[in-house]
Amino acid sequence: MKYGFLIDMDGVLYRGSQLISGADRFIEQLRLREIPFRFLTNNSQRTRRDVVTKLQRMGIDVEEEHVFTCAMATARYLAEQKPNGTAFVIGEGGLLTALHNHGYSVVDHDPDYVVVGEGRTFNLELVEAAVRMILGGAKLIATNLDPNCPTHNGLRPGCGAMVAMLETATGVKAFSVGKPSPYMMRAARKELGLSTDETTMIGDTMETDILGGVQLGMHAALVLSGGTKREDLHRFAYRPDLVVESLAEMTALLEENDWHPPWYGPAPLKNGQRRVGRELVSSY
Repeated sequence: MKYGFLIDMDGVLYRGSQLISGADRFIEQLRLREIPFRFLTNNSQRTRRDVVTKLQRMGIDVEEEHVFTCAMATARYLAEQKPNGTAFVIGEGGLLTALHNHGYSVVDHDPDYVVVGEGRTFNLELVEAAVRMILGGAKLIATNLDPNCPTHNGLRPGCGAMVAMLETATGVKAFSVGKPSPYMMRAARKELGLSTDETTMIGDTMETDILGGVQLGMHAALVLSGGTKREDLHRFAYRPDLVVESLAEMTALLEENDWHPPWYGPAPLKNGQRRVGRELVSSY
């Protein structure tokens, strides 16, 4: 059967700069078995190449084609809405590069859009300029609406918190295509060449990764190695298909089931096998 994965990064593959045990082996097995996957991140700071370099230094061997960021999704969306448009950007290299790659010019006055992404460049001077532009008619776009971001020192304000200041000052609501937006998740799924039922979203955050997967009709697997605890699950009106401690447990589960994902039902019988309870035994 065909299947593949969309995989969140922070809290799933690593925390800060530390690899989560077993994440490297899971990705190694996907590549070995030619199972398609994409890393799906709401962090717009880094370019694809930057992300690949970070992962390779942690021992995860991937290429740029395996990375899909909210900056890429945002730039692709804007290019569809208004080709060769202009943007005033509050963000860093990943967002700027994605916009340039999709034919956008970055300007400091009279933009078509004010685009806000993750980063540490946010200051009141930029906020004041953005407010004037939005009130002057520029449309407000956020790469994502995550209120905070995990770091090795704890949480820091995320893109959603920054955008909230602009929304409050202008009375204009931002539009976002980052997770859990169907735009970003559908675009990444199409890159896998799979249908929704053949795609599983793996993430550590119920409000973005799992919600997006469930809303689109994908399968969803929650790992508890990031921001969500098992005792949090009762608060949500939706549930993942699977809850595991980490990607290491996911690997073990798939290996036990002959790499047939258990959320698709029992593994198909091979020639000469029959099922006794949950066990597969030889018919000979």
